[in-house]
Amino acid sequence: MKNNGQLIVLSGPSGAGKDTILKRLLEQNKNLRLSVSATTRMPRPGETDGVDYHFISKEQFHAMLDQGKMLESAEYCENCYGTPREPIENWMSQGYDVILEIEVQGGSQIKKKCPDCASIFILPPSLSALEQRLRDRGTEDEQVIQKRLATARKEIAEAVHYDYEVINDTVENAVNQINHIICAEKHKVFRNADLIERMLTNA
Repeated sequence: MKNNGQLIVLSGPSGAGKDTILKRLLEQNKNLRLSVSATTRMPRPGETDGVDYHFISKEQFHAMLDQGKMLESAEYCENCYGTPREPIENWMSQGYDVILEIEVQGGSQIKKKCPDCASIFILPPSLSALEQRLRDRGTEDEQVIQKRLATARKEIAEAVHYDYEVINDTVENAVNQINHIICAEKHKVFRNADLIERMLTNA
């Protein structure tokens, strides 16, 4: 009997390198699936439905909420965002591990509904390193950078509520640590209780 997959919550401040880490994880771990969020905002140029987001109407979104089909939800700038429950449950029932890249508020909702999930917080080596990464992007003005840094400080303070912290000093090190965390989580005794019971029964 195949064990269900592991649900992994991945959070971290803007500039911590989450997207790069996720790309490398998905390349290396063929048993890993990335959850795609749903949103009521319009697609931006270059975005693909079902890849970047599931783009749905507000009516559809609220219907899914009412039916309990969202694991978590939030509203930003009059647009709704959420994590559809069905694809995650389908993947996990097939034995795939599912990772959710999500902000800390959504992560808190997931942990309450799915206490067996493994939560990982990605930290920069330092706040100064984070600031430098944001500046190196060259896409935002000083006001936006300062706003992101202020938000990052608040988010980093929430890291104490996560199961694991991974410092992204290099992508390779961060990816290796996360792969080890996933492996360790899958070997926790409570996840393999049925295997142990069958072993004792057949002894």
